[in-house]
Order: sequence, then C-alpha cells, then structure tokens
Amino acid sequence: MDSLGRHILVEAWGCRDDALDDLPGIRQAMVEAAEAAGATVLDVSFRKFAPQGVSGVVIISESHLTIHTWPEHGYAAIDLFTCGERARPWKAFEVLSDFLGADQITTMEIRRGEIGELRRAKKSETDFVYLHEYGGSKQESGF
Repeated sequence: MDSLGRHILVEAWGCRDDALDDLPGIRQAMVEAAEAAGATVLDVSFRKFAPQGVSGVVIISESHLTIHTWPEHGYAAIDLFTCGERARPWKAFEVLSDFLGADQITTMEIRRGEIGELRRAKKSETDFVYLHEYGGSKQESGF
C-alpha cells in the first residue's frame, strides 16, 4: 500500500428527485454502500432540512462516508474516505450511483497520507509554527 487512505469525491448532477429528499432511503443506501465496500459501520447520523435536502455521515472503522443533497438543483456531494487495504470505496460508489440515478457524475480520487510524503514529513528538531485566522485577525501558535 502506497498511501494511508483513499478519498473519493463525487459530484452527482441530474439525480432522481425522489432520491435526493428521501432521508430513510439515503440512510439505507449509505449503510448499504459502506457494507458493499467491506467496511465496518460504527455509527450513522442523518438530518433532513426544511424545505428540502439531506445531510448525513456513516462512520466506519476505516473512516467515513458523507452525503449532502440539494434537491432543488438535482445535486449530491459525496465523500467516500477509507483507510487501510480492506475497504473498497469504489464498491460504495457503485451502490450510491445506482440509488441516485444521476445523469452526470464526476469523481476524483485523492490518495491520503502517501507513504513517501509521510517519511519526508517525520518530525525533526525544528519547532513548527502555524498561522490561524479568526475573524480577520491572525494568531500564531507554536509547538
């Protein structure tokens, strides 16, 4: 394995109207997607918004799956993030693609924590300084 995780970003347009606002259906599809990927489901949390839209997360021992829907635009944003070698995120994608019935889907896969980069980033004797911006003012913190 050359990375610690795989993160698939999904842009789904032209989705079935009935699918995008169906909280029970989306929850079931997301859990089935996690199971199809061979992941271990730990917890789920979904919310329906007024007047429309659903957001949810399936926490898996290998990371997470998330979805946010905009029925008024026929659109869903999905993240499928898995760690380790066992989970197969593209299997999860297939389940969700079938459920949503989108006319157009674009995907991007990002390898998270590439091992070569991880080795180069090992902590040295140097202190780290991070800049954070809160409400327009910059603050510095060091380690």
